[in-house]
Amino acid sequence: MHERVIRAALLVTTATAALGPPLVQAQGDGLVPTDFYHEVGVGEVAISPDGALVAFTVTTINEDLNQRHREVWLQELRGGRPSGEPFRFTDPTREASAPRWSPDSHILSFESQRGEDKDAHSTWFARVAFPGGEAYQIEGVEAAPIWSRDGAWIAYVARPPTTASDAETINRDGWIAPNAISATLSAERFDGRVITTMSYKRDGTAMLLPHPASVPKRQLFVVPAGGGDAVQRTDLPFDVSRPIWSADGERLYFTGNELEDDDHNREATTDIYVVGRESVEAEALTANPGDDSAPALSPDGTMLAYLHSRGRGEETDVRVVGLAVDGSFQGIPRNLTGDWDEIPGSPAWTAAGDAVRFLAGVGGNRHVFEVNVNGELIRQVTTGDRHVGSVSVTRDGLVMAYTVTDDITPAELFVNRGDGGLQQRVTSFNDAWLSRRSLQSAERLTWTVTDGTEIEGWLVKPVGYESGRLYPMVLKIHGGPYGAYGNTFFRTFHVLSNAGFFVLYTNPRGSTGYGHDFTYATTPGWGEVDSEDYLAGVDAAIETYPDIDPTRIGVSGGSYGGFMTNWLTATTNRFAAAVTSRSIADWASLYGSTDAQALLDFAFGGPPWEQRELYNRLSPITYVENVTAPTLVIHSENDYRTPIGDGEKWFIALRKRRISTELVRYPRSSHGLSRSGEPWLLVDRLERIRSWFVHWLVDQPD
Repeated sequence: MHERVIRAALLVTTATAALGPPLVQAQGDGLVPTDFYHEVGVGEVAISPDGALVAFTVTTINEDLNQRHREVWLQELRGGRPSGEPFRFTDPTREASAPRWSPDSHILSFESQRGEDKDAHSTWFARVAFPGGEAYQIEGVEAAPIWSRDGAWIAYVARPPTTASDAETINRDGWIAPNAISATLSAERFDGRVITTMSYKRDGTAMLLPHPASVPKRQLFVVPAGGGDAVQRTDLPFDVSRPIWSADGERLYFTGNELEDDDHNREATTDIYVVGRESVEAEALTANPGDDSAPALSPDGTMLAYLHSRGRGEETDVRVVGLAVDGSFQGIPRNLTGDWDEIPGSPAWTAAGDAVRFLAGVGGNRHVFEVNVNGELIRQVTTGDRHVGSVSVTRDGLVMAYTVTDDITPAELFVNRGDGGLQQRVTSFNDAWLSRRSLQSAERLTWTVTDGTEIEGWLVKPVGYESGRLYPMVLKIHGGPYGAYGNTFFRTFHVLSNAGFFVLYTNPRGSTGYGHDFTYATTPGWGEVDSEDYLAGVDAAIETYPDIDPTRIGVSGGSYGGFMTNWLTATTNRFAAAVTSRSIADWASLYGSTDAQALLDFAFGGPPWEQRELYNRLSPITYVENVTAPTLVIHSENDYRTPIGDGEKWFIALRKRRISTELVRYPRSSHGLSRSGEPWLLVDRLERIRSWFVHWLVDQPD
């Protein structure tokens, strides 16, 4: 082990093989729902500026406690290559996440709630260079640190501290809107809500939100790196986000939306601001309309790169602009990706300052791309049928680290040369249990629809597939609709494959990764336009594999995929069974209950009272009398994105019509149950999907 890495009293080293519960006997050769308990997730990669260490988080599942557990691990590098085995860095009895390095690579910070005081700040620091020691806190640092380049200052974003009386009030303050007209007899006894704002709930937050005027906005604070009194550098009526330091440490850039609490604002209004470290008030550098976000400073501090979009449904591009001595914009921002038709992620400069890099999805993959500062050349840096994520690069740009997942492998840690030419896998947390499973790789399919558009999809064969034997198939539909499937690990597909199904998953029109026009080709015709893409995909799969039984086709999806599941079973007779999750039955009723009215305003060209015919025409409930497919309805009780009322409406309509149907209500769960829900509920959901399709398409095919 490198001499600068210290196993301090708080920190422990454990062999990789110690992760996770012991393997249970497989129910078959392929993936089963309970294999989720063995999955290990790798994420939040942070390579040290000097390239000697990579920090990353490792997430495991505790089946007995029905919880996820996250820790920070380290991997030593020599010459950009792994040296030795990765080892656990943080206390295994505590949660830890969000690793960040100091500029000199000697200190690693992380977030970890410790002690009995749940209100205490959770940012900890640990030295990884001699002499090391226990984790400690820096006086005045109350949240994840943003270090100045010289390591002399730390900035962070947090809500301003409140007085004791404020703290006692904050838990109930905002339950009664401060601008309410109706009178409250006793605020002490009233434990309901009086709401005057449309933004009173958010998916993933079980409790209803207080009135925004009652919650302090997150502001920017600055502290000397050695600790001391935190100085609040902003006092704005909106939240401060994404701060970065100027090269000389004299100022900070950040983003904010001055209209974030305006219920009626439909414009893109996020701007970039600058504020001095010790003086000068915050000043906006960009102007509305348009979203300007994700600022990144060039190595020499003379240019700023950022993302710009004129509004919802408009293209997102990388812009660069020169900076004056006082930190203001110098000249007119230049668009580097105006001729590129994909969606770039947050920009980051190369070490030489001659190019900007970002992640982007293209087709079924996600990779690192690079554009030079003249905008003349965009090249793909990483390659392969895979999804690259959480990219982190050394100060000199010679080494980068990131996660990689593909169609048969959960995310693992990789390192690569800065030019992308020597990729090497570092971790193998999932290899042991995966070696006991037989997973079918996805085969790429393409087909052409009536208007000449090529559609891409993938087909997973059944485990133990034998040519000449008839098999059922399940069509899986992604959410969004502005999302995409691709070369990444989907456990549901493999569970169904192991149960004896072909699995077809597609990226129809409306998906991302195929250009701006492709993404918005279905707007405002959700369902009417993309139905052809799905049905033609089913035909293409059957043509490729005549072993697929056309009388035993199932369909399943969640969110927009749940809407399309309802829509396809109500407007076609192609499907013999269905599973609809977090679905939509009636767009008009959804409009009044979702936390995403802005999406519907955009997609339908206005609210239901302005587009009544369109909302009605595109709602599956309008055609529910045509449904014959037995349907399993899965919904989370705390889903505020597509609230459970739509699931109930679909269930009752089918039940009234004597269609075989079941409604599964998951408690304590939000829209993201299938990704981030309680492990036991997530596994139970997998088994219900599997068993429903097995019953109707295998055991009871008639």
